[in-house]
This record gives sequence, structure tokens and C-alpha cells, in this order.
Amino acid sequence: MLVFNKPKTIIHSIHSQITSHPLISLFILTLFLIQITLFCSHSPPPQPLLPPTDDNLCSDGTIYVYDLPPMFNSDLLGTCDDLDPWHWQCGVATNHGYGTTATELAGIVPESLASAWHRTNQFSSEVIFHNRVMKHKCRTMEPESATAYYIPFYAGLAVGKYLFSDSSNEERDFHAVELIKWVQDQPYWRRSNGSDHVLVLGRITWDFRRLTDPEKLWGSTFLNMPEMQNVTRLTIERAPYDYHDIGVPYPTGFHPTSVTDIRTWQSFVRTYNRTSLFTFVGAAREDIGDDIRGLLLRTCRDESGSGSGACRVVDCALTPCANGSKEIMEALLGSEFCLQPRGDSFTRRSVFDCMIAGSVPVLFWNRTMYDQYEWYMPEEPESYSVFIDHGDVSAGKRSIKAVLESYSVEKVRMMREKVIEIIPKIVYSKSISSSNDGMKDAFEIAVEGVLKRFGAEREQLRRESAREGFLESP
Repeated sequence: MLVFNKPKTIIHSIHSQITSHPLISLFILTLFLIQITLFCSHSPPPQPLLPPTDDNLCSDGTIYVYDLPPMFNSDLLGTCDDLDPWHWQCGVATNHGYGTTATELAGIVPESLASAWHRTNQFSSEVIFHNRVMKHKCRTMEPESATAYYIPFYAGLAVGKYLFSDSSNEERDFHAVELIKWVQDQPYWRRSNGSDHVLVLGRITWDFRRLTDPEKLWGSTFLNMPEMQNVTRLTIERAPYDYHDIGVPYPTGFHPTSVTDIRTWQSFVRTYNRTSLFTFVGAAREDIGDDIRGLLLRTCRDESGSGSGACRVVDCALTPCANGSKEIMEALLGSEFCLQPRGDSFTRRSVFDCMIAGSVPVLFWNRTMYDQYEWYMPEEPESYSVFIDHGDVSAGKRSIKAVLESYSVEKVRMMREKVIEIIPKIVYSKSISSSNDGMKDAFEIAVEGVLKRFGAEREQLRRESAREGFLESP
């Protein structure tokens, strides 16, 4: 028969052991103090902004974000008065790249969406993507298992401060050269030579492809460097011949926080009373060869002066247009079509401003849209846009007004409906989850596209290796 000691007896026994062995007493006291310290601690180490990874949501893989030295990103923000003198207005450095609230749009946009509109700089995608990817559902802290490796280098900010100054080529290339040195020391870069790495370029691809001609001093040589040839780049204007360049939409001022915001805005632009046939927002640039912006301004002014009201004009030489304005919003909302010639390069942010306002873009160069943003635009360009060759316009062979008037009311309605359908895909939201009604914004589409592409490339390499092994086997 088992007999249990009474509690008093057990306690007395333990007390005797402790008092007879001072070292045991010290050991127990130490453990007790450790427990008290842990219990009373109110400052646990900061955890990364990382949502739990859901295997079902991340079926295409995960993305690892490099922790770069601040000289490659946050140190480049600082103040924005040393970048581009063309009215940056701190749009890049403020509010995670979204910019300050566009209070001037009050009374034009729906009151419930006033806080969703910002003075966003067109070159802020590096900052926006970095902020979003840090909180992405498929970000992983385990690099060994990652599908993609994100390099949060603000290359556009690094070169931007030198583009409008008398700087040397060494200064323009400094950050890019140092970045290459840093990534080459990373084991996952060495494993793939950068082929599963991705970064965002906040400026057009040509700003990173400086020519060897000593007279051509614009930009850096970042994308011409041998080490960059396998790296995927998300950029607002891609080189059509470069597989590793992927076009992503220019950031605009609209940053919804919910699917409701999107639906509200779509309904708003769908029912807006449009009193003009077309509009043009821009400024003449006679110093750029084959530029037709001056011709479009004159055409619009002539139509406005005729009393027909067919065209609204916003001359950016008179109205600040860098980050949007009340005048631009009113012109785009009030017109069925918006004229979109090439900008200083083939693409321009205004195309996206136009479409978000529910207006149909009229393009004059294929490279402005059609071979730029394949992940975002329908395969049938005529379903959402009008194309008029710039040569025909310059030569007076085709009248813009006559072309646009040839479309029936129903055809215009269908085109505008397709544009409105595209809106969710070309905005950079603040907090929309891809699980909300299946709606994905520009950022989500880009990340998903990169993961799918890298996964497919990895599978192709696996199959090729297996086939080579089979052929070499006896």
C-alpha cells in the first residue's frame, strides 16, 4: 500500500536540503530572479511588419526583402529640395511615397474619398513598393525558401539628384556601383547570379542606361552594368527589347483604402456629366524632336475659341501640372477622351490620370502604352483606347475631332466602361487585401507576376536539368 507524505513533511524536507546546501539556495534564488525579470519585461524586441504566411494565398511562392544599408534607401529620402527643380513638392519623401493629401480637390471628388487623394509624385514607386512589400502576406523571413529576392534600392532617387546638375559620371554611378558590391556578397545572389532578384525603378529605364558617348551625360549606367543583366526590374517605362524590364503603372494621386473606395469612385466617374468631347493637358516642348504637343495645344484652343466646347485645354506652362491639380481633374472628368502624346519619353503619367478619371486615352505612339504594361492592359487596345498615328496628325492627314466624332455614343460608352473596369489594376492602394472581392491593385499584380515568372523559370530549369541528366545517363 502506497503512503503519501503530508505536505508539511515534504516542505520540511525541502527546507532542510536548502539550508544544508548554500549553493542550492543560491541556484534557486537565481532562477527566481530570472523568472521575475522575464515576467516584468514590458519591452519585447521589435518584430518585423510581417503578416502570417498563408500557404494557400502564397501558392506562387514567397518573397524575401534584403535589409540594405540605409545609404541605399532611407538616407536618400532626406529632404526633396535637392532633387528635381520641377516642383517635386516632397511627394516622394512624404507619407510612404503617397504624398500629402490633395485638399484642393475638395468639392470635386466625392467627400467620402477626399482622404484617398494625394499629391503623389510620379517618381515615387520605389518608396511605395518598399513600404507595401514589407507588409505583404507572402513576405518571408527565411531566405533559403524564398522564390524571389527584393532589393529595396531607391535607384531613381540616387540618380535623380544629379540629373539636373553639372555632376560627374562617377557621382551619377556611385550608389549603383556600391549596391552591386553589396549584393555580390550575399549568398543568395551568388547562388543565382541575380536571376531570381527584383527591384523597382522609380524613373524610366532610360535614366539608367547612359550611353558611352561622352556628350550623352544623362543618367547612370546602372542597367548597362554586367551584374544587372539577369535582374528583373519593375519600371514605369520599359525598354521593349529587354525581357527583364517589366512596365508598371505610374503612381497617380488616387490611393484607395478599401474595395468600397474603388466601387464608389468607379460609380462616380461612370455617371459624371461630361460636356466636352476631348481634352489635352500638357505643355509644348519644341526642343524635343517630333513633338506634337504644341500642335495639340493649338488644336484644342481653336476648338475652345470656336464656341463648340469640343475640347478643354490645360496648358502646363501656365498651370502647375507636376502632381495633379484641380484644373486637371476637372478637365479629365469633363471629357469623353483625353489626348495623350508622348511625354519627354514615350510614356507619361497623364495616361493613367486620364484613365482613372474615366476618360478614354487617345494615343499617338504605340510605345506610350501598348507594349509597356502587358500585365495591366487588355489584349485588345481598341477596347479601351483610340490610336491616331502622330505622323498623320503632323501632316494634317487626319483630324482628331473628326476621328473621335466618328465613334457612336454606344461605342464610346463601351470604351469608357472598359477603362473604368481597368481602374483597380492601375492604382496603388494603401491597404486593400487581394482577398477582398478578388480585387488586386498595381502592386499586388506586380508581385504576383514576378513570383509566377520566377516560379516558371525555376521549373523550366528543373526540367532542362532532368532532361540533360537523362540524356547523359548510360
